[in-house]
Amino acid sequence: MTNLADSRAELDEKPTKFVPGQPDMWMFVLFETLLFTGYFSVYLVSRTQNEELYLQSQAHLDLRVGVFNTIALLLSSWAIARCVQAARTGAYRSALINAFLTISFGLVFLTSKVLEWVREIRMGNTFTSTEFFQHYFFLTSIHCIHVLIGFIVLGVVVYQLWSPARRSQQLVETCATYWHTVDFLWVLIFALLYVVR
Repeated sequence: MTNLADSRAELDEKPTKFVPGQPDMWMFVLFETLLFTGYFSVYLVSRTQNEELYLQSQAHLDLRVGVFNTIALLLSSWAIARCVQAARTGAYRSALINAFLTISFGLVFLTSKVLEWVREIRMGNTFTSTEFFQHYFFLTSIHCIHVLIGFIVLGVVVYQLWSPARRSQQLVETCATYWHTVDFLWVLIFALLYVVR
């Protein structure tokens, strides 16, 4: 009887495995992944049909800017992960600092992206210039809309962490999941538009 009670106690002590955030967010992540997979497929099919034009247009993009943007978003993912970890341990001041750090890296990314758009437009590379730039402006614009929504999501994180009365770890992790999705999609866009030759 004692052995049975001991084994039950051991099971209770083991942390239960769970997927962070709310299930609805994971459905949204799946939907977004499928949607962007469709966009990427159209891009790749178009590219194979006119590879020379795509290579010539792609040469106008500055790879260094793409790398800088990618680093900014990866750092934002690192910061939101630290935010979630700090909130789990009850270190809410540290969690708030990391939430604001995430917002800062997101703003760096957005500012850099807008400056890149302005540079391309001044060089004569607009949405109607070539098929490549149609894809470039479409994919990066859609992504930036997701980043702007992400700022609202991060605002929810800050609001949750600010007051002990409304702290919800699940909501913080749900919001972090959204931000990680935004970062993941950018890495794919970066690879397709800047790296793949």
